[in-house]
Amino acid sequence: MKEILCGTNDKEPPTEAVAQLAQELYTSGLLVTLIADLQLIDFEDLLTRHKVLVAEFLEQNYDTIFDDYEKLLLSENYVTKRQSLKLLGELILDRHNFAIMTKYISKPENLKLMMNLLRDKSPNIQFEAFHVFKVFVASPHKTQPIVEILLKNQPKLIEFLSTFQKERTDDEQFTDEKNYLIKQIRDLKKTAP
Repeated sequence: MKEILCGTNDKEPPTEAVAQLAQELYTSGLLVTLIADLQLIDFEDLLTRHKVLVAEFLEQNYDTIFDDYEKLLLSENYVTKRQSLKLLGELILDRHNFAIMTKYISKPENLKLMMNLLRDKSPNIQFEAFHVFKVFVASPHKTQPIVEILLKNQPKLIEFLSTFQKERTDDEQFTDEKNYLIKQIRDLKKTAP
């Protein structure tokens, strides 16, 4: 399977065989099992290299996949949690997955989960959670429940982000993103129902 998906050193993967294998993984339900057992297997290439097929599959199976995915994000296993967060960030930031991103960031329970992961004891988990959290805040089309959570926690979030991972002084992009989020949260206003 890996050779079909990734090719070999001297030849590219055959497009038709890749599409056929990916389709079989999706229709057989094996991908859901793979996601549930993420910590046991390396299948990131399937999710990140074959983007159009993956986007279709994720849209069709959103509830099943993301219900299982939440368990991975709550795992006690550091590697599982970190890799799951990193992959989630890659998936929702990919333009092929716009519909998935929109659905994911519209759900208050997902925002609450990311806010909790921002306070994880591991700085690396916090950093990966930040990349997902920023999508909630930066979205120009926030749902009302998301706005309400951000407003309810506005002062705490501003204070938290102001000191969040200050030691990352050499990462200009992170600092710029953090400052942008602080401004976005500060500028939030209550809207009339």
